[in-house]
Amino acid sequence: FSEEAVHRFFSEGAEPVPRRGFAEVGEAVSTGEVDFGLLPIENSLAGSVVGSYDVLSGGTLEVLGEVVIPIHHCLLAVPGARLDDVVQALSHPVALAQCQRFLQDHPRIEPIAFYDTAGAAREVATWADRTRAAIAGRGAADRYGLTVLAENIEDRHDNQTRFLVVARPGETLPESARAEGEMKSALLVDVDNTPGSLVRMLVPFSERGINLSKIESRPGTEPWSYRFFIEVAGDARSGETQAALGEAREHTARMQILGSFPRAGS
Repeated sequence: FSEEAVHRFFSEGAEPVPRRGFAEVGEAVSTGEVDFGLLPIENSLAGSVVGSYDVLSGGTLEVLGEVVIPIHHCLLAVPGARLDDVVQALSHPVALAQCQRFLQDHPRIEPIAFYDTAGAAREVATWADRTRAAIAGRGAADRYGLTVLAENIEDRHDNQTRFLVVARPGETLPESARAEGEMKSALLVDVDNTPGSLVRMLVPFSERGINLSKIESRPGTEPWSYRFFIEVAGDARSGETQAALGEAREHTARMQILGSFPRAGS
């Protein structure tokens, strides 16, 4: 699905460069090995993808955009396999979480966590074992010569994943990928571990009628300390959003603006 997101955001001519995990994506971007990276940040069924937040918490990447794609999962197996043959289904943990109803309806199929949906399909094709299947997109079936045993097995048909487009600071998007629309900004915030510190930091946004669309806490740099990933409506470089950020910064131990970008679909 990351490959599909690459083509949807940049164009069909963009070259996807696969990496095994989210940290490897961040490293490839930070070192200049690739120009841009896509990190799945949240799914409409499974919720936040915490590994991507941890990459952003490194503070070395800038967010330039976002893209939302529909997610439809299939159960894939080697040719000749039947649904009754399958006893294991490999997939990324987030994908497995999106298909709980299907797995509950087929209790003999054991879900097996794997690093990637497409990688799970490739592994199943390599094993050539009728008892093992993968949960992945239909495109993986075409690529690895697998048979679709069941399709649209996600818990809800409106399943979607949102990806953030990241780059090294100062990088700009190609003209073909630039868009206009309602702006939003992504922040990393550390607040003091004192009563009301988070509330005081958020009040300036409320007073100016600025909506917070996302707030996620992740472990900080010390045990039992926390860092917050926040998305707010508006462009951090201008207007009421800039003013709110300036006032909010006074109530933080650290604030980093990861980037301002058009909201997907706006």
